[in-house]
This record gives sequence, structure tokens and C-alpha cells, in this order.
Amino acid sequence: MRILFQDVLLFGRDGRFFVATEDKKIAYVGKECPEGRFDRVIQANGKLLSPAFCNAHTHAAMTIFRGYGEDLPLSRWLEERIFPAEDRLNEEAVFLASRLAAAEMIAGGTVSFSDMYFFCDATARAVAESGMKANLSRSIVSFSDGNDYEADPRCREALNLFSEWNGACDGRILVDLSLHAEYTNRPGAVRWVAEQAALLGTRVQIHLSETEKEHRECIVRHGVTPTGFFFQNGLFEVPVSCAHGVWLTDEDRAILASHGAGVVHNPISNLKLGSGIMPLRRTLDAGVRVALGTDGAASNNRLDILREMQTALLLQKGLSRDPASISAAEGLSLLSENGFLLQGRTDSGRIDPGFRADLCLIRTDTLNGLPDGCPETLLAYSASAADVVLTMADGRILYENGVFTTLDEEKLKYEFRQMREHYFD
Repeated sequence: MRILFQDVLLFGRDGRFFVATEDKKIAYVGKECPEGRFDRVIQANGKLLSPAFCNAHTHAAMTIFRGYGEDLPLSRWLEERIFPAEDRLNEEAVFLASRLAAAEMIAGGTVSFSDMYFFCDATARAVAESGMKANLSRSIVSFSDGNDYEADPRCREALNLFSEWNGACDGRILVDLSLHAEYTNRPGAVRWVAEQAALLGTRVQIHLSETEKEHRECIVRHGVTPTGFFFQNGLFEVPVSCAHGVWLTDEDRAILASHGAGVVHNPISNLKLGSGIMPLRRTLDAGVRVALGTDGAASNNRLDILREMQTALLLQKGLSRDPASISAAEGLSLLSENGFLLQGRTDSGRIDPGFRADLCLIRTDTLNGLPDGCPETLLAYSASAADVVLTMADGRILYENGVFTTLDEEKLKYEFRQMREHYFD
């Protein structure tokens, strides 16, 4: 299918452009109308065409816990509210909650997310139905040494997920391995996951130095920071995406940078749980690739990655007391391209011929957008997720003018409400 976007604004380029997609990829970008017939022409009238967004760390099914366990620090939030509630989850609940998450993300311009959870088959089915992309992982925990990891149910689920879903839906679904965190795993599990990831040629997702308590207690347990713990056990020999990184040391950042590991900044979740603020400029300057994540809806409470980018920029400026410490253009790389790169999706996140047609169209004529100005600053400071009018993944329109093309919004909201009422009954 060939689609032509006409009269669009693009980041870093003066004037208005034509952008053509053909099947799954961008075929043309230029100021002259390309030749040939198109199945559809979209007259943008000066709207901003942006690379679609990537949510590089979330737990999609935790929409079921939105508003549950508020105003608690992370350790109490997990131990008193989330862990006991998660023990009651089943595959149907995870499917319906993941489907709701997919709809929320699509409506806000996000087409891909990295997920760490369980009942991952259910999340995979929700992704397949929605038309989104996702890097899914079954979170592994281990509390004793000498485990037979091949026989551990969590590890078997992780390997089965890889064999059944990696590369599914024409590559929209990829499967990573995952270790929940240092404080929920033993060294043997880390070594096993590193070995399996190397054998499978896949990536690993972890939580890393999210809280000061986690960071300091690891030093007491192992004599090193959480980064040092994972490094000593060989994890960074494979591609790793590290969620949070709030309490990293300069030595930690040097380890991550030298091994090509990325950090996913989750500013709003970290603020809400009182975990602290990741020093964004210092992490970028250390040579670490940084992307953005929302974390789960239970600790955010929105899956709005655009809001994360805007919050990250403002926090950096405020903490440094330097408004020039980070630019809007840098924020846009965190929002899109860097997230896709941490997923191993090297052909997404840019509007250039040959890249995937992962795009979103954003109004510029809203009350909060006028007067029309620089596209970068519009997205970095003025726009909201509600300004997204079209979301496309692999050349397929998933959402346009408030209507989903792959999901029945009213049905999914009804089914989610029924499930949640039963779940908390």
C-alpha cells in the first residue's frame, strides 16, 4: 500500500514536505510531490509528522493496578500492595489489561514498547491484535543458589516465550530475556541469563539502581554496586537495557558505556515513588545511550511517553539551573530513535527513505500549539498526547482522528472494567 503525506512539517528541516510510504517503509521525503499513484493522500495542512514514539520500559498489564497502592515508597508499594495483588493475576486479566495499555499508547503516538512481566503469552496476543511492536520478556527472580535453571518454571517460560513469539507478526514482536533486579536474583541466575542470551542472540532487560536502598544494600551484600554485581557475573557481555539508573555512580556509567548497555529514564514513576531523579546530563555525557519509559501504570499513572520526555527535559534544566543543559532536539532522540535502538530495531525512529514507516501526525493549530513555530520546541514543551491525530506502525494506520483501526475501544473498555471489578471483588 502506498500512502502520501502532503504538506507536513518535519524536525530540523525548513518548510513543508511530502512523505511517501510504501508497504512497511518510508519511500520518499522531499519538497516536490513524488510521481506515481497512491492508495491514499493525507493532506496534513502543516501538521507535524514525527517518528512514532518508543516506550522503552513498562509493564503493560499493570493498567489493572492503576490507582492501587498510592503514596507509598517502592519497597512498601511492592511488598504490601503490588506483589500480593500480582499473585492473583491470570492470563485473561493480563490480556485485557495489556490490550488497554496498547490502546492508550497508540492514541498517544507510541508504536513500540519494551515489557517485563509474566503471563507474557497474553501480552503477546494483545500486541499481535493491536498492530503495535513490542520487546517482551518474562521477568526472572531467584532466591537460592544452585538452582537447576533449566527446570525452573520461570526460566522455562522465558525460553518458551522466545521459541514461540520471537520474530512473530513479521518481526513486530521480539523476545528478550529479563532479570527483575539484583535484589531479587542470585549470581547463578545472572550467569544463566547471560549465557542463554548469548546463545539465542537476544537482549536482556533489568531494573538497575532504582532506589538508594537497593543500591546501598547491594554494596553490603556483594561489596559492589548493582552494576558491579551484574558486570561481575557477565551480564554486560550481551546487549542490556537497564531501567531507572537513578543511583548510578560514575564508575557504573563507565561500565555501561564501555559495554554498550543502555539506560531507560523513567522520570515520572521515579518521582511518584520518591525514588529520586536520574542525572540525565551526566549519564549522556558518560556515553550511555538513554531512552525513555513510563514504567507501569500503577506507578505513573499514565502510559504517556511524550509527557515523560517533557518532564525529563524540565527536570534536567531545573536541577542543573541551566536552561541550555539539554536541548529539545536531544529530547526527541530519547523519545524515539534511542528507544528503538535499545530494542534492536535499527531501522525505526527516523523519517528517511528506507526506514520503517513508524510515524505519528500531530496537530500544530491547537490552543496550546499556537503560534506555529519550531517543530522541536512544539513537541518538547507545548504538545500533549491528545494532539496526536494519526499513529502508523510499519505503514499501517492504527489510529486516526480518535478512531482505532485494530481495536474496538468501547468493547475493550467494557471488558476491562468487568474483569477489574471481578478481580478486586
